[in-house]
Amino acid sequence: MSTIPIEKFEGLEEELSEYPLFLYAILEGSDVTFEEHVRYVCRTECPCYNTTWSCPPAVGTVEECCERCRRFDHVFLFTTIAEVEDIANMEQTLATREGHEQITREIDTLFRRRFGETLTLSTESCAICEHCAYPDAPCRHPDRMFPCVESYGILVTDLAEKAGISFLNGQNVVTWFSLVWF
Repeated sequence: MSTIPIEKFEGLEEELSEYPLFLYAILEGSDVTFEEHVRYVCRTECPCYNTTWSCPPAVGTVEECCERCRRFDHVFLFTTIAEVEDIANMEQTLATREGHEQITREIDTLFRRRFGETLTLSTESCAICEHCAYPDAPCRHPDRMFPCVESYGILVTDLAEKAGISFLNGQNVVTWFSLVWF
């Protein structure tokens, strides 16, 4: 794997401060573990399984996802938070997701500009289209669609612990996670 020149990181903190990121960390790609049991949860509990290009099985096997990620040396893990009246109200909670996804698109653009190719993973299943074209046609927005972190077999809570990033930030606080591999 190649090393990114230190100059590429100069001014990054300043640029990142322009975004409403809650916590973030840059980790070595080798710090990320890929687990088949995370995919089991997708398969048995998630209603998006086998319905979208951003989720399994469309994203490939956990092994294929791992290979895609391992092409990159580093991963930028970040969170945004949103306060809701009632965290148990899924409609309220999910309504905060689009703001995180917009920030994820902007962070992805920032990292592409600085480091070249990226692979970005984000929250839940893609929600760009009202009805995903999967499996009958290709993704309509491959440049904007970010696969789900867990769909790649990555247990985000484990990664957050490794990075010292909290995932419980208050009783009615939603914490959203994204990863940018670079």
